[in-house]
Amino acid sequence: MLNRRAFLVSAAAAAASRSRAAAIDYAGSILARIKPPVFPNRDFDIAKYGADGDGKKLSTDAISQAIAACSAAGGGRVVVPKGLFLTGAIHLKSNVNLHIEKDATLRFSRDPKHYLPVVYTRFEGTECMNYSPFLYAFEQTNIAITGSGTLDGQADCEHWWPWKGRTDCGWKLGDASYQKDDQALISMGDRNVPVSQRVFGEGHYLRPNFIQPYRCRNLLIEDVSIVNSPMWEIHPVLCRNVTVRGVNINSHGPNNDGCDPESCADVLIDRCIFDTGDDCIAIKSGRNTDGRRVNVPCENLIVQDCTMKDGHGGVSIGSEVSGSVRNVFVQRCQMDSPNLQRALRMKSNSQRGGTMENVFFRDVTIGNVAEAVVEVDFYYEEGPGGPFNPTVRNINIANVTSKSSKYALYLRGYKDDPIRGITLENCTFDKVAQANRLENVEGLTARNVTINGKAL
Repeated sequence: MLNRRAFLVSAAAAAASRSRAAAIDYAGSILARIKPPVFPNRDFDIAKYGADGDGKKLSTDAISQAIAACSAAGGGRVVVPKGLFLTGAIHLKSNVNLHIEKDATLRFSRDPKHYLPVVYTRFEGTECMNYSPFLYAFEQTNIAITGSGTLDGQADCEHWWPWKGRTDCGWKLGDASYQKDDQALISMGDRNVPVSQRVFGEGHYLRPNFIQPYRCRNLLIEDVSIVNSPMWEIHPVLCRNVTVRGVNINSHGPNNDGCDPESCADVLIDRCIFDTGDDCIAIKSGRNTDGRRVNVPCENLIVQDCTMKDGHGGVSIGSEVSGSVRNVFVQRCQMDSPNLQRALRMKSNSQRGGTMENVFFRDVTIGNVAEAVVEVDFYYEEGPGGPFNPTVRNINIANVTSKSSKYALYLRGYKDDPIRGITLENCTFDKVAQANRLENVEGLTARNVTINGKAL
């Protein structure tokens, strides 16, 4: 007969097995729901609408005409052929697949006026009227951006990035930057100023996102390469049924997150390569009062078979997470770079709050990360002392290996609000420089986990 300890270990193992099976089943049900849009077999070549393939003049109007014609005809592909095309803001319409062919580049203008008039958008989790994202869609259905060509935002230390206030880009005290506008927008959100009155754009310094579908359904972004973004590269907001597949992102500017689904449902990020100046993937749901006003979680996400190189986090949740995040499955990814700070990162504070739950991080191979393999931090930016403590629970890390890091685990909760329910199973963390940092953590469970060869 089993002794009591052996019985409890056996029972825990059986419960974990049931939990894994349930998680696999749930992830499978998410994948079954996510279906990329299908488009009619007809093409609208932007060159036939007057687009300039030498990149010497703006092709914005020609691209807009091709999109309008395609949508009016019932849909199809708007084709960007081989060549270099200079453009301002592109607004997609329902049933349109913007297809960038091999050896084609859409190069986006550096003139902020080419992203006016302002549109309904979110800037770092707060809704406002601001410069149009470079590629934008509002309340559209069945849209795509595909092809093996390149989207070039042309951002650099003289265009867009200085608005962040980067001293390493030549910015100095007294130069224009986004700080005043950012604080003004947050204040408007906290005071529930109507979104129509939160007008920025010309004369202000809130950088546009690169790709932002807003309140859209049935999205596909596939195979394109993205370089030199003003800030967040792929930012679907309040969207449902989203596929991001085979995308290659290489952009190292400030806030250059790779893919940031925000308040979305049923999202697949598959076989993408991220080499970024901020989080490779950051899952979000709105910031502070404005995030709680909208109150839509980001839920049911699959991240699989991706490669993460440089970045602040391989997969991050937060920090704009006031509407909560749940049911996130990260599987079969590879992460490795001395400039990748963390593998799995969860961040919030007592102003942003939010619940982060049911996160499954499994079968992930990690080479080098500069900080922690797993980080949960309630002290991000504003930290403790506010009225909206965050909640983290039911985080499962399984079959994860890492070769080098400062910490294996960096978990900092509050005394009155501990981190709960973190489970690690079958994990190996080698060449870990410092002991785990664990503050106010309850229910940490480890089965067959070693750090530098010693059992956790």
